[in-house]
Amino acid sequence: MDLKSILNKIKPTADAALANEIQSRLDDLTKPQGSLGRLEEFVMQYCLCRADATANISKMSLFTFAADHGITSEGVAPFPRDVTYQMVLNMCTGGAAVSVMCKNAGIHYQVVDMGVDADFDAHPLLIQSKIARGTNSFRNNNAMTSGQCSEAINKGIELAMKSNHDLAGIGEMGIGNSSPASALYALLLDIDPELTVGAGTGATGELLENKKKVIRESVQFHRATWDKTPFDAIQRVGGFEIAAMTGFCLGSAMKRVPVVVDGFIASSAALVALKIAPDVKDYLFFAHSSAESFHKGFLSMFGIHPILCLDMRLGEGTGSVLAMQIISQAMNCYHQMATFSSAGVSRDQK
Repeated sequence: MDLKSILNKIKPTADAALANEIQSRLDDLTKPQGSLGRLEEFVMQYCLCRADATANISKMSLFTFAADHGITSEGVAPFPRDVTYQMVLNMCTGGAAVSVMCKNAGIHYQVVDMGVDADFDAHPLLIQSKIARGTNSFRNNNAMTSGQCSEAINKGIELAMKSNHDLAGIGEMGIGNSSPASALYALLLDIDPELTVGAGTGATGELLENKKKVIRESVQFHRATWDKTPFDAIQRVGGFEIAAMTGFCLGSAMKRVPVVVDGFIASSAALVALKIAPDVKDYLFFAHSSAESFHKGFLSMFGIHPILCLDMRLGEGTGSVLAMQIISQAMNCYHQMATFSSAGVSRDQK
């Protein structure tokens, strides 16, 4: 299926009759109306996404999209790029935070190699979808070709289309990838990159100042000639894992499967998806407000109220795992609590 056909199938979730049906059941549960707070909001959004007042969650999946970045050659990251490769291995062997969380939460987990600068042996938790061994530095060049950009987005769409789950989460791994995320925010939102650049994995002092300088000069270079489309933005300053997460959001929205977006970098992919197809927003839950400085600004600009605020900035999908469990518990209450009408409990007040 081509991208145009997919975009044409992404529809807003608003349905007044269905919303009334969902709300009626929420109000009939044996509790004071509205007392589950935002859990009731999550139930409403989830069921509207699925276009089904009886929708439930039986399987959850979390995907960590991984890639390397040419911009690391400009001295923007405190860790060498081979840490990306090492962390993917760590994720596959169960030693990463996201691996531990998914295992203990019963969430299906896989890592997607979109462009790590290394080759991997086959592993059941690794999906090999490598576009290239990292992007180009985007300081004075495009990060990727138009063909590579399309391929990365399409691979994300394909993964969403073939996966079998009722709720998905996305996260990322890639040394230096807060730099393309910062550049994407600046380009797509037409704001000063000084506002979007933060510490990432721990840049401080001279390293942070250099990172700001590199992103500022990169955005200035690309602003002069980009065609104002989200596709051109991600081709110029994005990453293969960011493009794939964008595609995953688009493909999931077409299937009406909600996606839980992790933090600062995953949200930059969501931003690209929103710019391509604004109705995608209905299908996205935003897991948490990252400690990365601009993330709160992005969420505020789009009127997004994230599920959690825990000062996390690890990435990987760790915030998504936690938020997915909250959504799942909300749905458990919706389906498994008794109702006033069935339990013979009085709802009358004194």
